[in-house]
Amino acid sequence: MPSSAQIELWPAEKVAAQANIGQAPNGINFAGWGETRVSEPDLERLVGSVPALLAPALRSRAYYFVPLAISDTGEVMIAPSYSVDLGDRAVCHRNASFGATEAVFLSTRLVEDRFGLAFEFFINVAHNFTDVAGVPESFSRLVWSQAESQVRGETSQDAWEARRRAQDSRNGQKVIDERARSAYYDASFADSLAIYMLSIAVDFDYHDLREREYPLLAAPALAERLRHVAGLFPPNPGYEFQILYRRKG
Repeated sequence: MPSSAQIELWPAEKVAAQANIGQAPNGINFAGWGETRVSEPDLERLVGSVPALLAPALRSRAYYFVPLAISDTGEVMIAPSYSVDLGDRAVCHRNASFGATEAVFLSTRLVEDRFGLAFEFFINVAHNFTDVAGVPESFSRLVWSQAESQVRGETSQDAWEARRRAQDSRNGQKVIDERARSAYYDASFADSLAIYMLSIAVDFDYHDLREREYPLLAAPALAERLRHVAGLFPPNPGYEFQILYRRKG
């Protein structure tokens, strides 16, 4: 394995200029560059799982799968291969703007498996989409009805904290914090959209998403959210969405 001293870091803009950017059949712009250890068919399958109805809102985005993205000096730099030292400096993803293009550089060598890379990609796609298109009103109604019914847990720390702030009581009275409620809608929708895409691309156990800081959303409530998202953004041809409450075997 080469040392970090032997690996020349590239400015992100130079990588973007030299990478062979392509467009998947669903309209998503992407490229692989460097020693990603992700095969071309696997990468195409991963990117292709993003529902085509999301693509119009992402037309100015390009997703670059690179070994390591580093920005500890203030400038986004890309490592063409992996070393332990550079891995310690790298982050899961970094954003950069080049003219009209909003680039997202995803570090493939910081995750151990396909599940980790897929979720990192999908959470970026989901947040990018939400920032542009917003949250469907029907989804907002659904998650708020769940919150008012005190359904247990949430899908991320951000969603959990925003929901708590939105429902805080003041002087013994329930007062809705509209700013926090809007943040809750954004976070819960982006989370659900990302988990939905993950379920299309990878066979995984929901509890793999568990973190310690907040209780995970109850499975039936998540299933209701995912079915709603699936109705809004059906899977592309060749992909399937299903929910299994228990694994077979």
